[in-house]
Amino acid sequence: MVQIIERKTWDAIVIGSGITGGWAAKELTEKGLETLVLEAGPPVIPERDYSEHTPPWQMPYRGLRDRKHQAERQPVQSRAAACDEWSGKFFVDDIDNPYSIGDGGQDFLWIRARVVGGRSLLWGRQSYRWSDLDFEANARDGYGTDWPIRYRDLAPWYDHVESFVGIAGQPENMPQLPDGKFLPPIAQTCMEERVREGLDRAFGGTRRFTPARVAVLTKHHLGRRACHYCGICRRGCISRSYFSSLNATLPAAEATGRLTVRPNSVVRNLVYDEQTDRVSGVHLIDAESMESIEVRGRIVFLCASTIESARILLNSATPRFAEGLANSSGQVGRNLMDHIFQVGANGNLDGLEDKTTFGRRPNSCYLPRFVNLDGDRAEATREKDFLRGFGYQCGARRGTLWQGGIGQPGFGADYKASLRGLAPWRLNFSGFGENLPNPDNRVTIDPELEDRWGIPAARITMSYGENEEAMRESIQTRAAEMLEALGAKNIRTFNRNSLPGFAIHEMGTARMGQDPATSVLNGWCQSWDVPNLFITDGAAMASSACQNPSLTYMALTARACDYAVRQMRRLEL
Repeated sequence: MVQIIERKTWDAIVIGSGITGGWAAKELTEKGLETLVLEAGPPVIPERDYSEHTPPWQMPYRGLRDRKHQAERQPVQSRAAACDEWSGKFFVDDIDNPYSIGDGGQDFLWIRARVVGGRSLLWGRQSYRWSDLDFEANARDGYGTDWPIRYRDLAPWYDHVESFVGIAGQPENMPQLPDGKFLPPIAQTCMEERVREGLDRAFGGTRRFTPARVAVLTKHHLGRRACHYCGICRRGCISRSYFSSLNATLPAAEATGRLTVRPNSVVRNLVYDEQTDRVSGVHLIDAESMESIEVRGRIVFLCASTIESARILLNSATPRFAEGLANSSGQVGRNLMDHIFQVGANGNLDGLEDKTTFGRRPNSCYLPRFVNLDGDRAEATREKDFLRGFGYQCGARRGTLWQGGIGQPGFGADYKASLRGLAPWRLNFSGFGENLPNPDNRVTIDPELEDRWGIPAARITMSYGENEEAMRESIQTRAAEMLEALGAKNIRTFNRNSLPGFAIHEMGTARMGQDPATSVLNGWCQSWDVPNLFITDGAAMASSACQNPSLTYMALTARACDYAVRQMRRLEL
Protein backbone atom coordinates (compact mmCIF):
# COMPACT_ATOMS: atom_id res chain seq x y z
CA MET A 1 0.00 0.00 0.00
CA VAL A 2 1.52 3.31 -1.08
CA GLN A 3 1.61 5.97 1.60
CA ILE A 4 0.81 9.52 0.50
CA ILE A 5 2.39 12.27 2.56
CA GLU A 6 0.50 15.57 2.44
CA ARG A 7 2.94 18.45 2.33
CA LYS A 8 1.04 20.97 4.44
CA THR A 9 1.91 21.11 8.12
CA TRP A 10 -1.11 22.01 10.24
CA ASP A 11 -0.81 24.01 13.43
CA ALA A 12 -2.95 21.38 15.15
CA ILE A 13 -4.43 18.00 14.32
CA VAL A 14 -7.46 16.81 16.32
CA ILE A 15 -8.35 13.12 16.17
CA GLY A 16 -12.08 12.67 16.71
CA SER A 17 -15.02 15.03 16.24
CA GLY A 18 -17.17 14.15 19.25
CA ILE A 19 -17.59 15.96 22.58
CA THR A 20 -13.88 16.63 23.14
CA GLY A 21 -12.77 16.79 19.51
CA GLY A 22 -15.38 19.45 18.82
CA TRP A 23 -14.22 21.48 21.81
CA ALA A 24 -10.58 21.17 20.80
CA ALA A 25 -11.46 22.36 17.28
CA LYS A 26 -13.36 25.37 18.63
CA GLU A 27 -10.75 26.44 21.14
CA LEU A 28 -7.73 25.95 18.89
CA THR A 29 -9.20 27.71 15.85
CA GLU A 30 -10.50 30.61 17.94
CA LYS A 31 -6.97 31.02 19.30
CA GLY A 32 -5.61 31.33 15.78
CA LEU A 33 -4.47 27.80 14.88
CA GLU A 34 -5.06 26.23 11.46
CA THR A 35 -6.67 23.00 12.61
CA LEU A 36 -7.39 19.68 10.89
CA VAL A 37 -10.04 17.42 12.46
CA LEU A 38 -9.84 13.74 11.51
CA GLU A 39 -13.06 11.73 11.82
CA ALA A 40 -13.15 8.00 11.09
CA GLY A 41 -16.74 8.06 9.86
CA PRO A 42 -18.81 9.88 7.25
CA PRO A 43 -20.26 13.39 7.46
CA VAL A 44 -23.72 13.99 8.92
CA ILE A 45 -26.00 16.46 7.16
CA PRO A 46 -28.74 17.53 9.60
CA GLU A 47 -31.33 18.31 6.91
CA ARG A 48 -30.85 14.81 5.51
CA ASP A 49 -29.88 12.69 8.51
CA TYR A 50 -31.78 14.08 11.51
CA SER A 51 -35.10 12.32 11.99
CA GLU A 52 -36.62 13.54 15.25
CA HIS A 53 -39.78 14.61 13.39
CA THR A 54 -40.18 11.41 11.37
CA PRO A 55 -43.13 9.31 12.60
CA PRO A 56 -42.94 5.50 12.69
CA TRP A 57 -45.33 5.06 9.77
CA GLN A 58 -42.84 6.83 7.50
CA MET A 59 -40.03 4.44 8.41
CA PRO A 60 -39.41 1.33 6.27
CA TYR A 61 -39.88 -1.02 9.25
CA ARG A 62 -42.46 1.17 11.02
CA GLY A 63 -40.02 1.83 13.85
CA LEU A 64 -39.45 -1.87 14.59
CA ARG A 65 -35.85 -1.85 13.21
CA ASP A 66 -34.26 -3.89 10.46
CA ARG A 67 -33.68 -6.75 12.86
CA LYS A 68 -31.92 -8.94 10.31
CA HIS A 69 -29.36 -6.22 9.58
CA GLN A 70 -28.83 -5.48 13.25
CA ALA A 71 -28.39 -9.15 14.11
CA GLU A 72 -25.82 -9.57 11.33
CA ARG A 73 -23.99 -6.24 11.37
CA GLN A 74 -24.72 -4.55 14.73
CA PRO A 75 -25.13 -7.28 17.36
CA VAL A 76 -23.39 -5.13 20.03
CA GLN A 77 -24.60 -1.68 19.01
CA SER A 78 -28.25 -2.73 18.77
CA ARG A 79 -28.27 -3.51 22.49
CA ALA A 80 -28.22 0.25 23.12
CA ALA A 81 -31.70 1.76 23.22
CA ALA A 82 -30.61 4.64 21.00
CA CYS A 83 -29.64 2.26 18.19
CA ASP A 84 -33.15 2.14 16.76
CA GLU A 85 -34.45 2.37 13.21
CA TRP A 86 -33.99 6.14 13.22
CA SER A 87 -30.53 6.40 14.76
CA GLY A 88 -28.90 3.08 13.95
CA LYS A 89 -27.06 4.74 11.05
CA PHE A 90 -24.98 6.76 13.54
CA PHE A 91 -23.59 3.60 15.20
CA VAL A 92 -20.67 1.53 13.93
CA ASP A 93 -20.87 -1.68 11.97
CA ASP A 94 -19.61 -4.29 14.46
CA ILE A 95 -18.23 -6.54 11.73
CA ASP A 96 -16.11 -3.79 10.18
CA ASN A 97 -15.05 -2.57 13.64
CA PRO A 98 -14.43 -5.70 15.74
CA TYR A 99 -12.85 -6.06 19.17
CA SER A 100 -12.17 -9.04 21.40
CA ILE A 101 -12.61 -9.89 25.07
CA GLY A 102 -9.57 -10.82 27.16
CA ASP A 103 -9.33 -13.96 29.24
CA GLY A 104 -10.81 -13.64 32.70
CA GLY A 105 -12.87 -10.55 31.95
CA GLN A 106 -16.60 -10.11 31.66
CA ASP A 107 -18.15 -9.43 28.30
CA PHE A 108 -17.79 -5.73 27.43
CA LEU A 109 -20.25 -3.72 25.38
CA TRP A 110 -18.33 -1.11 23.40
CA ILE A 111 -20.98 1.27 22.05
CA ARG A 112 -19.55 3.54 19.34
CA ALA A 113 -20.56 6.17 16.80
CA ARG A 114 -18.21 6.81 13.88
CA VAL A 115 -19.71 9.86 12.19
CA VAL A 116 -18.88 13.56 12.23
CA GLY A 117 -20.13 14.59 15.68
CA GLY A 118 -19.50 11.16 17.18
CA ARG A 119 -21.44 10.13 20.27
CA SER A 120 -22.26 13.79 20.99
CA LEU A 121 -25.20 13.16 18.62
CA LEU A 122 -26.49 10.42 20.92
CA TRP A 123 -25.52 11.23 24.50
CA GLY A 124 -28.06 11.70 27.29
CA ARG A 125 -26.86 15.32 27.85
CA GLN A 126 -26.82 15.10 31.65
CA SER A 127 -24.08 17.52 32.72
CA TYR A 128 -22.70 17.68 36.25
CA ARG A 129 -19.61 19.24 37.76
CA TRP A 130 -17.30 17.11 39.85
CA SER A 131 -16.19 18.32 43.28
CA ASP A 132 -13.12 17.76 45.43
CA LEU A 133 -14.97 14.78 46.90
CA ASP A 134 -14.18 13.27 43.49
CA PHE A 135 -10.78 14.81 42.70
CA GLU A 136 -9.41 13.85 46.13
CA ALA A 137 -10.90 10.35 46.25
CA ASN A 138 -7.85 8.44 45.01
CA ALA A 139 -5.56 10.18 47.48
CA ARG A 140 -8.03 9.59 50.30
CA ASP A 141 -8.49 5.83 49.98
CA GLY A 142 -5.43 4.79 47.98
CA TYR A 143 -7.10 3.40 44.87
CA GLY A 144 -5.54 4.73 41.68
CA THR A 145 -3.15 7.66 41.55
CA ASP A 146 -3.84 11.14 42.89
CA TRP A 147 -5.30 13.64 40.46
CA PRO A 148 -2.88 16.47 39.60
CA ILE A 149 -5.72 19.01 39.76
CA ARG A 150 -8.48 20.00 42.13
CA TYR A 151 -11.87 21.61 41.67
CA ARG A 152 -10.42 25.13 41.90
CA ASP A 153 -8.27 24.40 38.84
CA LEU A 154 -11.24 23.34 36.75
CA ALA A 155 -13.95 25.69 38.09
CA PRO A 156 -13.25 28.59 35.67
CA TRP A 157 -13.23 26.14 32.78
CA TYR A 158 -16.55 24.67 33.86
CA ASP A 159 -17.80 28.28 33.75
CA HIS A 160 -16.33 28.74 30.28
CA VAL A 161 -17.89 25.57 28.91
CA GLU A 162 -21.30 26.04 30.51
CA SER A 163 -21.54 29.60 29.20
CA PHE A 164 -21.22 28.30 25.65
CA VAL A 165 -23.08 24.98 25.91
CA GLY A 166 -26.16 26.18 27.77
CA ILE A 167 -26.97 23.96 30.76
CA ALA A 168 -30.52 23.92 32.10
CA GLY A 169 -30.32 23.44 35.86
CA GLN A 170 -31.29 24.58 39.33
CA PRO A 171 -28.77 25.73 41.99
CA GLU A 172 -28.88 23.60 45.14
CA ASN A 173 -25.79 24.68 47.15
CA MET A 174 -24.62 21.10 47.68
CA PRO A 175 -20.84 20.70 48.21
CA GLN A 176 -20.73 17.30 46.51
CA LEU A 177 -22.42 18.70 43.36
CA PRO A 178 -21.18 22.25 42.69
CA ASP A 179 -23.62 24.66 41.09
CA GLY A 180 -22.84 26.09 37.67
CA LYS A 181 -23.82 28.80 35.23
CA PHE A 182 -27.34 27.65 34.50
CA LEU A 183 -30.15 28.47 32.14
CA PRO A 184 -33.62 28.08 33.71
CA PRO A 185 -34.29 24.45 34.68
CA ILE A 186 -36.70 22.20 32.85
CA ALA A 187 -39.75 21.96 35.10
CA GLN A 188 -40.41 18.94 37.24
CA THR A 189 -43.75 17.20 36.96
CA CYS A 190 -46.31 17.95 39.65
CA MET A 191 -45.65 14.55 41.21
CA GLU A 192 -41.90 15.17 41.17
CA GLU A 193 -42.46 18.42 43.07
CA ARG A 194 -44.39 16.40 45.65
CA VAL A 195 -41.56 13.83 45.79
CA ARG A 196 -39.00 16.58 46.41
CA GLU A 197 -41.04 17.91 49.33
CA GLY A 198 -41.57 14.40 50.73
CA LEU A 199 -37.87 13.50 50.62
CA ASP A 200 -36.93 16.82 52.25
CA ARG A 201 -39.32 16.04 55.12
CA ALA A 202 -38.25 12.42 55.49
CA PHE A 203 -34.49 12.96 55.31
CA GLY A 204 -33.99 16.51 56.51
CA GLY A 205 -32.89 17.88 53.15
CA THR A 206 -29.93 15.48 52.82
CA ARG A 207 -31.45 13.75 49.79
CA ARG A 208 -32.21 16.50 47.31
CA PHE A 209 -34.47 15.63 44.37
CA THR A 210 -33.57 18.23 41.74
CA PRO A 211 -34.26 18.75 38.03
CA ALA A 212 -31.55 17.01 36.03
CA ARG A 213 -28.87 19.37 34.74
CA VAL A 214 -28.87 18.92 30.99
CA ALA A 215 -27.23 20.42 27.91
CA VAL A 216 -30.58 21.45 26.45
CA LEU A 217 -31.59 25.07 25.90
CA THR A 218 -34.57 26.47 27.79
CA LYS A 219 -34.18 29.83 26.06
CA HIS A 220 -32.53 31.04 22.88
CA HIS A 221 -28.77 31.02 23.32
CA LEU A 222 -25.89 32.07 21.05
CA GLY A 223 -27.88 31.59 17.86
CA ARG A 224 -29.43 28.28 18.89
CA ARG A 225 -33.16 27.93 19.55
CA ALA A 226 -34.85 26.90 22.79
CA CYS A 227 -36.12 23.34 23.02
CA HIS A 228 -39.77 22.84 22.07
CA TYR A 229 -40.01 19.25 23.43
CA CYS A 230 -40.85 17.87 20.01
CA GLY A 231 -39.17 14.53 19.80
CA ILE A 232 -36.51 12.07 20.79
CA CYS A 233 -33.19 13.88 21.03
CA ARG A 234 -30.95 11.04 19.93
CA ARG A 235 -32.50 11.22 16.44
CA GLY A 236 -31.13 14.71 15.91
CA CYS A 237 -32.19 18.26 16.69
CA ILE A 238 -32.75 20.49 13.69
CA SER A 239 -33.23 23.54 15.94
CA ARG A 240 -29.82 22.80 17.56
CA SER A 241 -31.46 23.01 20.99
CA TYR A 242 -29.40 20.22 22.45
CA PHE A 243 -25.65 20.45 22.57
CA SER A 244 -23.51 18.40 20.23
CA SER A 245 -20.28 19.16 18.43
CA LEU A 246 -22.22 19.15 15.15
CA ASN A 247 -24.77 21.62 16.54
CA ALA A 248 -22.40 23.98 18.34
CA THR A 249 -18.61 23.64 18.61
CA LEU A 250 -17.81 22.61 15.03
CA PRO A 251 -19.89 25.47 13.55
CA ALA A 252 -18.09 27.87 15.91
CA ALA A 253 -14.74 26.53 14.71
CA GLU A 254 -15.84 26.70 11.09
CA ALA A 255 -16.81 30.36 11.53
CA THR A 256 -13.14 31.21 12.17
CA GLY A 257 -12.13 30.11 8.68
CA ARG A 258 -9.33 28.02 10.19
CA LEU A 259 -11.06 24.61 10.39
CA THR A 260 -10.79 21.68 8.01
CA VAL A 261 -12.73 18.49 8.79
CA ARG A 262 -11.60 15.34 7.01
CA PRO A 263 -14.26 12.61 7.37
CA ASN A 264 -13.70 8.93 6.55
CA SER A 265 -10.19 9.16 8.01
CA VAL A 266 -9.41 6.04 10.05
CA VAL A 267 -6.30 6.67 12.16
CA ARG A 268 -3.75 3.87 11.93
CA ASN A 269 -1.12 5.35 14.24
CA LEU A 270 0.65 8.49 15.33
CA VAL A 271 3.96 9.25 13.64
CA TYR A 272 6.77 9.83 16.15
CA ASP A 273 10.05 11.59 15.33
CA GLU A 274 12.84 10.11 17.46
CA GLN A 275 15.16 13.06 16.83
CA THR A 276 12.77 15.82 17.94
CA ASP A 277 10.96 13.66 20.53
CA ARG A 278 7.66 14.88 19.09
CA VAL A 279 4.68 13.54 17.20
CA SER A 280 5.22 14.79 13.66
CA GLY A 281 1.93 13.65 12.20
CA VAL A 282 -0.81 11.07 11.87
CA HIS A 283 -0.96 8.01 9.62
CA LEU A 284 -4.52 7.36 8.45
CA ILE A 285 -6.38 5.09 6.05
CA ASP A 286 -9.02 6.68 3.85
CA ALA A 287 -12.14 4.66 4.69
CA GLU A 288 -13.47 4.83 1.13
CA SER A 289 -10.40 4.69 -1.14
CA MET A 290 -8.28 2.60 1.27
CA GLU A 291 -5.33 4.89 0.54
CA SER A 292 -2.65 5.22 3.21
CA ILE A 293 -2.07 8.89 4.00
CA GLU A 294 0.16 10.81 6.40
CA VAL A 295 -0.77 14.28 7.60
CA ARG A 296 1.59 16.51 9.56
CA GLY A 297 0.97 18.81 12.50
CA ARG A 298 2.77 20.83 15.17
CA ILE A 299 0.56 19.55 17.99
CA VAL A 300 -1.88 16.65 18.19
CA PHE A 301 -5.02 16.39 20.33
CA LEU A 302 -6.09 12.76 20.66
CA CYS A 303 -9.86 12.82 21.28
CA ALA A 304 -10.91 9.51 19.75
CA SER A 305 -12.69 8.23 22.93
CA THR A 306 -11.28 6.26 25.84
CA ILE A 307 -10.71 2.85 24.27
CA GLU A 308 -9.94 4.06 20.75
CA SER A 309 -7.35 6.54 22.03
CA ALA A 310 -5.60 3.74 23.94
CA ARG A 311 -5.74 1.55 20.84
CA ILE A 312 -4.11 4.28 18.72
CA LEU A 313 -1.31 4.77 21.26
CA LEU A 314 -0.67 1.03 21.52
CA ASN A 315 -0.65 0.72 17.72
CA SER A 316 1.90 3.58 17.58
CA ALA A 317 4.75 1.64 19.19
CA THR A 318 8.27 2.71 18.24
CA PRO A 319 11.77 1.42 19.10
CA ARG A 320 11.83 3.83 22.05
CA PHE A 321 8.23 3.13 23.08
CA ALA A 322 8.03 -0.60 22.42
CA GLU A 323 4.86 -1.00 24.51
CA GLY A 324 3.00 1.87 22.87
CA LEU A 325 3.65 5.54 22.26
CA ALA A 326 3.90 7.74 25.38
CA ASN A 327 3.86 4.60 27.52
CA SER A 328 7.08 4.72 29.54
CA SER A 329 4.90 4.33 32.65
CA GLY A 330 3.25 1.16 31.36
CA GLN A 331 -0.13 2.73 32.15
CA VAL A 332 -1.51 3.13 28.62
CA GLY A 333 -4.58 0.93 28.38
CA ARG A 334 -4.83 0.29 32.13
CA ASN A 335 -7.47 1.35 34.70
CA LEU A 336 -10.44 1.16 32.34
CA MET A 337 -13.59 2.22 34.18
CA ASP A 338 -17.33 2.47 33.49
CA HIS A 339 -20.20 3.36 35.80
CA ILE A 340 -22.36 0.61 37.24
CA PHE A 341 -26.00 1.18 36.41
CA GLN A 342 -29.31 -0.52 35.59
CA VAL A 343 -29.86 -1.00 39.30
CA GLY A 344 -32.37 0.64 41.66
CA ALA A 345 -36.05 0.47 42.57
CA ASN A 346 -39.43 1.84 41.54
CA GLY A 347 -42.94 2.03 42.89
CA ASN A 348 -46.42 3.52 42.41
CA LEU A 349 -47.54 6.77 44.04
CA ASP A 350 -51.14 7.65 44.88
CA GLY A 351 -52.65 11.07 44.24
CA LEU A 352 -52.82 13.59 41.42
CA GLU A 353 -55.05 11.22 39.46
CA ASP A 354 -56.37 14.17 37.46
CA LYS A 355 -52.89 15.21 36.33
CA THR A 356 -50.58 13.86 33.66
CA THR A 357 -47.62 14.95 31.55
CA PHE A 358 -47.36 16.23 28.01
CA GLY A 359 -44.64 16.52 25.38
CA ARG A 360 -41.31 14.74 25.36
CA ARG A 361 -39.29 16.31 28.15
CA PRO A 362 -35.57 15.95 27.34
CA ASN A 363 -34.49 15.25 30.90
CA SER A 364 -35.51 13.67 34.18
CA CYS A 365 -34.54 14.38 37.78
CA TYR A 366 -31.35 13.78 39.71
CA LEU A 367 -30.62 12.79 43.28
CA PRO A 368 -26.94 13.54 44.04
CA ARG A 369 -24.66 11.31 46.05
CA PHE A 370 -25.49 11.20 49.76
CA VAL A 371 -23.29 8.33 51.00
CA ASN A 372 -19.62 8.41 52.02
CA LEU A 373 -19.42 12.17 52.02
CA ASP A 374 -16.59 14.09 53.67
CA GLY A 375 -16.17 16.89 56.17
CA ASP A 376 -18.73 17.32 58.94
CA ARG A 377 -21.15 15.00 57.09
CA ALA A 378 -18.77 12.05 56.93
CA GLU A 379 -19.88 9.88 59.85
CA ALA A 380 -23.61 10.33 59.24
CA THR A 381 -23.30 9.16 55.64
CA ARG A 382 -20.77 6.34 56.07
CA GLU A 383 -21.35 3.04 54.25
CA LYS A 384 -19.04 0.39 55.69
CA ASP A 385 -19.41 -2.16 52.88
CA PHE A 386 -17.89 -0.15 50.03
CA LEU A 387 -15.84 2.91 49.08
CA ARG A 388 -17.01 5.97 47.11
CA GLY A 389 -20.66 6.46 46.21
CA PHE A 390 -23.55 6.72 43.79
CA GLY A 391 -26.32 9.04 42.61
CA TYR A 392 -29.70 8.44 41.03
CA GLN A 393 -31.24 9.48 37.75
CA CYS A 394 -34.91 9.41 38.51
CA GLY A 395 -38.37 10.67 37.68
CA ALA A 396 -42.11 10.31 38.28
CA ARG A 397 -44.30 9.70 35.24
CA ARG A 398 -47.52 8.04 34.30
CA GLY A 399 -48.37 6.28 31.09
CA THR A 400 -51.57 5.00 29.55
CA LEU A 401 -53.00 1.68 30.63
CA TRP A 402 -52.77 0.28 27.11
CA GLN A 403 -49.00 0.66 27.13
CA GLY A 404 -48.80 -2.05 29.77
CA GLY A 405 -51.71 -4.08 28.45
CA ILE A 406 -49.82 -6.63 26.39
CA GLY A 407 -49.89 -9.94 28.19
CA GLN A 408 -52.57 -8.87 30.66
CA PRO A 409 -55.61 -11.13 31.16
CA GLY A 410 -58.89 -10.41 29.39
CA PHE A 411 -60.56 -10.60 26.01
CA GLY A 412 -62.79 -8.54 23.76
CA ALA A 413 -64.72 -5.44 24.76
CA ASP A 414 -64.14 -5.85 28.50
CA TYR A 415 -60.40 -6.19 27.89
CA LYS A 416 -60.31 -3.07 25.71
CA ALA A 417 -62.28 -1.13 28.28
CA SER A 418 -59.75 -2.09 30.95
CA LEU A 419 -57.00 -0.47 28.91
CA ARG A 420 -58.61 2.95 28.71
CA GLY A 421 -57.35 5.72 30.92
CA LEU A 422 -54.07 6.44 32.66
CA ALA A 423 -51.81 4.21 34.70
CA PRO A 424 -50.78 5.25 38.25
CA TRP A 425 -47.83 7.57 38.75
CA ARG A 426 -44.65 5.54 38.96
CA LEU A 427 -41.44 6.81 40.54
CA ASN A 428 -38.14 5.29 39.40
CA PHE A 429 -34.72 5.56 41.04
CA SER A 430 -31.97 4.31 38.72
CA GLY A 431 -28.50 4.35 40.26
CA PHE A 432 -25.17 5.29 38.72
CA GLY A 433 -22.27 4.11 40.86
CA GLU A 434 -18.54 4.80 40.88
CA ASN A 435 -16.15 2.18 39.52
CA LEU A 436 -12.77 2.01 41.26
CA PRO A 437 -9.58 2.22 39.18
CA ASN A 438 -8.06 -1.23 38.69
CA PRO A 439 -4.89 -1.76 36.60
CA ASP A 440 -6.09 -5.22 35.58
CA ASN A 441 -9.07 -3.66 33.78
CA ARG A 442 -7.33 -2.78 30.57
CA VAL A 443 -7.14 -2.40 26.82
CA THR A 444 -4.46 -4.25 24.84
CA ILE A 445 -4.01 -5.10 21.15
CA ASP A 446 -5.34 -8.38 19.84
CA PRO A 447 -2.44 -10.16 18.09
CA GLU A 448 -4.67 -11.66 15.40
CA LEU A 449 -7.83 -9.59 14.95
CA GLU A 450 -7.91 -6.62 12.54
CA ASP A 451 -10.62 -4.21 11.45
CA ARG A 452 -11.79 -3.68 7.88
CA TRP A 453 -8.82 -1.36 7.22
CA GLY A 454 -6.17 -3.80 8.42
CA ILE A 455 -5.59 -2.06 11.75
CA PRO A 456 -5.03 -4.32 14.79
CA ALA A 457 -8.14 -4.37 16.98
CA ALA A 458 -8.53 -3.71 20.69
CA ARG A 459 -8.78 -6.49 23.25
CA ILE A 460 -10.76 -5.43 26.32
CA THR A 461 -10.39 -7.14 29.69
CA MET A 462 -12.62 -5.77 32.44
CA SER A 463 -14.60 -7.04 35.41
CA TYR A 464 -16.48 -5.34 38.23
CA GLY A 465 -15.14 -6.12 41.68
CA GLU A 466 -16.47 -6.65 45.19
CA ASN A 467 -16.75 -2.91 45.80
CA GLU A 468 -19.06 -2.45 42.83
CA GLU A 469 -21.18 -5.46 43.77
CA ALA A 470 -21.62 -4.19 47.34
CA MET A 471 -22.60 -0.80 45.95
CA ARG A 472 -25.27 -2.41 43.79
CA GLU A 473 -26.91 -3.83 46.90
CA SER A 474 -26.90 -0.45 48.62
CA ILE A 475 -28.33 1.32 45.56
CA GLN A 476 -31.34 -0.99 45.66
CA THR A 477 -31.77 -0.79 49.43
CA ARG A 478 -31.55 2.99 49.61
CA ALA A 479 -33.93 3.43 46.68
CA ALA A 480 -36.52 1.15 48.28
CA GLU A 481 -36.04 3.02 51.56
CA MET A 482 -36.92 6.32 49.90
CA LEU A 483 -39.94 4.84 48.15
CA GLU A 484 -41.22 3.49 51.45
CA ALA A 485 -40.73 6.88 53.09
CA LEU A 486 -42.87 8.40 50.32
CA GLY A 487 -45.64 5.85 50.84
CA ALA A 488 -45.13 4.16 47.49
CA LYS A 489 -46.89 0.90 46.64
CA ASN A 490 -45.80 -2.08 44.55
CA ILE A 491 -42.16 -1.34 45.27
CA ARG A 492 -39.79 -3.39 43.16
CA THR A 493 -36.03 -3.40 43.28
CA PHE A 494 -34.09 -4.26 40.15
CA ASN A 495 -30.52 -5.26 39.37
CA ARG A 496 -29.92 -6.16 35.76
CA ASN A 497 -26.20 -6.74 36.39
CA SER A 498 -25.38 -4.67 33.34
CA LEU A 499 -22.12 -5.50 31.64
CA PRO A 500 -19.12 -3.17 31.71
CA GLY A 501 -19.32 -0.62 28.93
CA PHE A 502 -23.10 -0.47 28.83
CA ALA A 503 -23.31 2.77 30.80
CA ILE A 504 -21.30 4.22 27.87
CA HIS A 505 -19.22 6.24 30.35
CA GLU A 506 -15.89 4.48 29.78
CA MET A 507 -12.92 6.28 31.35
CA GLY A 508 -9.25 5.72 32.11
CA THR A 509 -6.53 4.09 29.90
CA ALA A 510 -4.20 7.15 29.75
CA ARG A 511 -4.68 8.71 33.13
CA MET A 512 -3.53 12.07 34.44
CA GLY A 513 -1.24 12.09 37.46
CA GLN A 514 1.48 13.84 39.40
CA ASP A 515 4.26 11.36 38.65
CA PRO A 516 5.47 10.30 35.16
CA ALA A 517 6.28 6.86 36.56
CA THR A 518 2.63 6.12 37.37
CA SER A 519 0.64 8.17 34.87
CA VAL A 520 0.50 9.02 31.16
CA LEU A 521 -0.49 12.69 31.33
CA ASN A 522 0.35 15.69 33.47
CA GLY A 523 -2.15 18.16 34.92
CA TRP A 524 -2.69 19.78 31.50
CA CYS A 525 -3.61 16.48 29.77
CA GLN A 526 -0.18 16.67 28.13
CA SER A 527 1.87 13.53 27.59
CA TRP A 528 4.81 13.29 29.96
CA ASP A 529 6.81 11.49 27.25
CA VAL A 530 5.80 13.37 24.07
CA PRO A 531 5.27 17.07 24.85
CA ASN A 532 3.22 18.01 21.77
CA LEU A 533 0.66 15.25 22.37
CA PHE A 534 -2.49 16.00 24.40
CA ILE A 535 -5.25 13.53 25.31
CA THR A 536 -8.45 15.09 26.63
CA ASP A 537 -11.18 12.49 26.19
CA GLY A 538 -12.25 9.97 28.81
CA ALA A 539 -8.84 8.28 28.62
CA ALA A 540 -7.39 11.10 30.75
CA MET A 541 -9.57 10.39 33.78
CA ALA A 542 -7.85 9.14 36.94
CA SER A 543 -11.12 8.10 38.62
CA SER A 544 -14.75 7.83 37.58
CA ALA A 545 -16.82 9.62 40.29
CA CYS A 546 -20.52 8.78 39.93
CA GLN A 547 -21.68 11.78 37.90
CA ASN A 548 -21.90 11.78 34.13
CA PRO A 549 -18.41 12.71 32.93
CA SER A 550 -18.87 14.63 29.66
CA LEU A 551 -18.97 18.11 31.18
CA THR A 552 -15.63 17.39 32.86
CA TYR A 553 -14.16 16.17 29.55
CA MET A 554 -15.18 19.44 27.93
CA ALA A 555 -13.68 21.57 30.70
CA LEU A 556 -10.43 19.59 30.63
CA THR A 557 -10.24 20.03 26.86
CA ALA A 558 -10.76 23.79 26.93
CA ARG A 559 -8.17 24.14 29.67
CA ALA A 560 -5.62 21.98 27.82
CA CYS A 561 -6.11 23.95 24.59
CA ASP A 562 -5.47 27.22 26.39
CA TYR A 563 -2.28 25.81 27.88
CA ALA A 564 -1.08 24.29 24.59
CA VAL A 565 -1.49 27.55 22.66
CA ARG A 566 0.30 29.53 25.38
CA GLN A 567 3.17 27.04 25.23
CA MET A 568 3.31 27.31 21.44
CA ARG A 569 3.45 31.09 21.59
CA ARG A 570 6.37 30.83 24.00
CA LEU A 571 8.06 28.47 21.52
CA GLU A 572 8.04 25.73 24.16
CA LEU A 573 6.14 23.32 21.94
